[in-house]
Amino acid sequence: MQKKIVVFGATGNLGRRITRELLQRGATVQAIVRPSADPEKTKALQQPGATVKEVDTDSVEALAQASAGAHCVVSAVAGLGDVIIDLQKRILDAAVQAGVPRFIPSDFCTDYTDLVPGENRNFDLRREFRSYLDSTPIQASSIFNGAFADILQYNTPILNLKEKSIGYWGDKADWKLDFTTMDDTAAFTAEVALDAEAPRNLPIASFQVSPNELWQEVKELTNQEFRIHQLASLEDFAQFIKKQRADYPAGEQELYAKWQQGQYMYSMFTTQHTQLANDRYKNLTWTTSLDFIKSFVQ
Repeated sequence: MQKKIVVFGATGNLGRRITRELLQRGATVQAIVRPSADPEKTKALQQPGATVKEVDTDSVEALAQASAGAHCVVSAVAGLGDVIIDLQKRILDAAVQAGVPRFIPSDFCTDYTDLVPGENRNFDLRREFRSYLDSTPIQASSIFNGAFADILQYNTPILNLKEKSIGYWGDKADWKLDFTTMDDTAAFTAEVALDAEAPRNLPIASFQVSPNELWQEVKELTNQEFRIHQLASLEDFAQFIKKQRADYPAGEQELYAKWQQGQYMYSMFTTQHTQLANDRYKNLTWTTSLDFIKSFVQ
């Protein structure tokens, strides 16, 4: 019998990919959207075979009705506290009320469980929801994919193609950074959603690459030697982020304020996935760092 998977956030970049991967695996997918959802995006979900259901996401009763009969509820929503905590609580409460056995929260980030609270605002929101999730009887699985590999294309200090530079903080030139492509994350999530035995925490990475290794791969692909340099000590970086946050309180209402971007960079150099769950599903093929960098470096 086909397993029914309910997906929240299916019109988003990751949610759309998760929906596609579930359909390819023969699942019945119901995408829950707000009545105000973009018609073009909902049409794109329906074309490959997903059922789209408009629901009042402020109503736990309506959400429970929409989740009835599901094998698993997948949350791929993005936002601040009103989404990551408040909306996800309603989605979760509805899933429990509907008797759904399994839930995948919208973590999709670095494994924050060993990070110090307060070091990353967006992780703190997920940590608060995680505490609530673990107080319920539902079987939960969090997928920790490190950083989305896409950020390597955006001229961040870690890899800046415009300035031809590679930067790192502290003495971390050989520190392995966890990156996962959105497609690889979506494929793994689909497998987890269909896996009744999936564990609580699942750290993954398409590839783990250090700044020094990035330098070597960029040289191999471009025949250019980028400047590799220490940006600052981790202590100085942490203090800079705190000042940046204090100086820009409006950023508390922005999902990716500059200081929040700094917090993400800081976390990449202070925690890493030492044991990966990549091999749990044998039919997956993981993107290599060289192949990914080749896709956008000329």
